[in-house]
Amino acid sequence: MNEALSPPRDFAALKALIAERAPALPKRLTQIASFALENPDEIAFGTVSSIAGQAEVQPSTLVRFAQALGYRGFSDMQGIFRSRLRDRILNYDERLQQLRAHAQAASKPNVIFHGFCEASAKSIAALREKLDPHDLDRAVEQLAGAEMLYLIGLRRSFPIASYMAYALGKLGVRAMLADAVGGLAAEQITFAGPKDAVLAISFTPYAAETVSLARAAAEKGVPLVAITDSPFSPLAQIAGLWIEISEANFEGFRSMAATLTLAMTLTVAIAERRGRGA
Repeated sequence: MNEALSPPRDFAALKALIAERAPALPKRLTQIASFALENPDEIAFGTVSSIAGQAEVQPSTLVRFAQALGYRGFSDMQGIFRSRLRDRILNYDERLQQLRAHAQAASKPNVIFHGFCEASAKSIAALREKLDPHDLDRAVEQLAGAEMLYLIGLRRSFPIASYMAYALGKLGVRAMLADAVGGLAAEQITFAGPKDAVLAISFTPYAAETVSLARAAAEKGVPLVAITDSPFSPLAQIAGLWIEISEANFEGFRSMAATLTLAMTLTVAIAERRGRGA
């Protein structure tokens, strides 16, 4: 069978094929081959234009590269790069079973430590796979354009919201944490207007006050971005834009690694966007 008609369908085989073919490829295709092997996550989740920019080639060159390896087009090949991360997530359950099976041979603190490491790794890998880059861009654009950014995150989400308030302040971005201290959160949100924006964070079981505050802001016409865990979340129902995060757990305790990663990304990207706008 013609090799072009049966390209690799797993990442290990594709990686080996790229390494094998690279020396014989034209200069620009070799450039992409090198970039792909060094930055597989960028290939997995970037757009044609963003990858082409980083690899310093024309977008059409990415299509030619994929076809040179036997794929119908770039998206066909990109799916193999994405499957690499799906395999990484699936392997989490196997590793966790092995960890528990050998628990008697290790101290309990070490079992707990490795369990939370695995849960965090799974959470971040899932976020990388699911996050729509356009949604991330839109969220940053909306939040960066606000005169005042209001942060709502209570109960389990409070560490995330309070970190963002701290970091945004350090970066010179006006932000207010609706922290509910003294029962003043509702009063704090009353100051929000259409030129401001609200970022609300909550996961099941959803904090009732977070939902109430977010709804009050949305009813006033304040742009609302939410970080939550399901399309059935009450925040997803009222937010103009929402980003889904599903955290893995170990022994019933959910990781916050992916949520904090997204929070750090938003914080730095908002500050960068405002600086560029200024």
